[in-house]
Amino acid sequence: MLEALLQQGGVESSWVASGALALGYLAQRPVDAVVTDLRMPDMDGMQLLQQVRSRHPEVAVIMMTAHGTVQVAVEAMKAGAADFVLKPFDRQEILYAVRKVLTAAPHAEERAAGPLPAARELLGESEAMREVQRLIDRAAATDATVLVRGESGTGKELAARALHERSRRRSGPFVKVHCAALPDALLESELFGYEKGAFTGAACRKPGRVELAEGGTLFLDEIGDVTPAVQVKLLRLLQDRAYERLGGTRTLHADVRFVAATHRNLEEMIEAGQFREDLFYRLNVVPIWIPPLRDRPGDVARLAREFSEAIASAAGRRGAGLSDDAVERLAAHRWTGNVRQLQNLIERLIVLSDGPSISLADVERELSREPAKPAGVPQELSLGARTSTRGAPGSPHARGRQPQPGGAAARHQPSDAVQQAR
Repeated sequence: MLEALLQQGGVESSWVASGALALGYLAQRPVDAVVTDLRMPDMDGMQLLQQVRSRHPEVAVIMMTAHGTVQVAVEAMKAGAADFVLKPFDRQEILYAVRKVLTAAPHAEERAAGPLPAARELLGESEAMREVQRLIDRAAATDATVLVRGESGTGKELAARALHERSRRRSGPFVKVHCAALPDALLESELFGYEKGAFTGAACRKPGRVELAEGGTLFLDEIGDVTPAVQVKLLRLLQDRAYERLGGTRTLHADVRFVAATHRNLEEMIEAGQFREDLFYRLNVVPIWIPPLRDRPGDVARLAREFSEAIASAAGRRGAGLSDDAVERLAAHRWTGNVRQLQNLIERLIVLSDGPSISLADVERELSREPAKPAGVPQELSLGARTSTRGAPGSPHARGRQPQPGGAAARHQPSDAVQQAR
């Protein structure tokens, strides 16, 4: 899966099933980067990292790890890993990490780099979504900080990308930071970068994502999960547009447009002392609420058809679309998981269906397998919360992360990027 994802992003890659096979591959072929899991049989990721650093010091190593092994990932960074990615990984995050190390690879300038896949359009023809589109258009004409709010799976990142693509900064980079995926120490270094010698293992200066977003947009995803210690540093960044790299003394100025997103109820967090009120007002200059899918059932049909066409094409099943009665059944369903749940169901239908098209029976079968929303999970932010600045219902989701073994070697290959529905 990772090999296919990288190749769709314009990166030539090959996968091997163990650390020993990876070393054999490196001995025979030129490779710029290795993406490896941490927990593997026989030779684990740390041992592979040490062997690669010893035998092929020019090859960058990116470590993949689950939440429970983040501390080991920190040690891997100190031991020379170029970056690490938490699992289950986001498509754009892994492509960003690989692109970053490939850009710094020897002779990278001699090879053409294929473009990253473009973001899909924020779809919807309901009045609620037309209002969202109007707000995005008005906010995009300025550099005002935008806070995108809504339940998980509603498309907050797509709204952030739409803001960037419609702004005067569209030719600049769009850089995403997933705030919930990193502990404090790593989040700070990832945001602001560090100087050579800032800590053990900091062999060279590393620019942070604020610096990488210069002239473009910095997207702070899941801003509600940032701890108070990092909130203080973010407040200064947003207020003064100033920061220092870790271990540095020179103040840098950020020519960056800030967009943040959260599914948490920040007002309740402020009252509980978990989120700084001054930071909230710095973020909430232009609030944009993304409505849940259940509040715009008229958009389900178009979304379902768009997803089915894109997924069927990527799976080599062109023409495996949805029948009219199947679309009607999907439109009548209550989507507690929002657009992400709908997209995942469509993908499962494409994979498991045998006929030339997706029938009503196929949809009924898969909907019956959909888990109900677990009891005790609090309701998240809703569109109705836009009418009040206090007391909007909302709370975080628990996130389960499972290890996924395997790895891939990557190097540049010019190719057309494959546009995918997220």
